[in-house]
Amino acid sequence: MAKMTKSQMMGELANKTGLTKKQVGEFMDALATLAYKEVKKVGEFVLPGFGKFVKVKRAARMGRNPATGATIKIAAKTVVKFRVAKAAKEAVL
Repeated sequence: MAKMTKSQMMGELANKTGLTKKQVGEFMDALATLAYKEVKKVGEFVLPGFGKFVKVKRAARMGRNPATGATIKIAAKTVVKFRVAKAAKEAVL
């Protein structure tokens, strides 16, 4: 089964909510913008029923170049992770 595209998702949400595809698209874009801003400012953004985006500091570590096998140092950095809510896990699994 093929993955649902953004256009298909907007169509489904438009049918379920009575909004237009354009309004649904604007809502999705606004939600994404809000999530990015909140994660950057606060460190996390919760989507009730789905999970939360969390900003995590990753420590420096030693790695290995797969092509040469040489040991390299990987610098510390900050990454964004998505932690799935328990309710979402139970609904899907």
